[in-house]
Amino acid sequence: MRTWLREARKSKTMTQKQVAELSGVSRTTITEIENGNSNPSVDLAKKIADALGFDWTLFFKDLA
Repeated sequence: MRTWLREARKSKTMTQKQVAELSGVSRTTITEIENGNSNPSVDLAKKIADALGFDWTLFFKDLA
């Protein structure tokens, strides 16, 4: 579970659908990433991070 990602989205008062639209993916994909069931590609990580205003490398710190 990527609680930090959900908190970042909610702090911007954005829905999963809004983040998905800005990132060019489905809402389901955002849900899977937030729940930790899927990892984004570098390109997608950058798009999500741009939409929510954080450093995209946070996605990959989970894996270390």
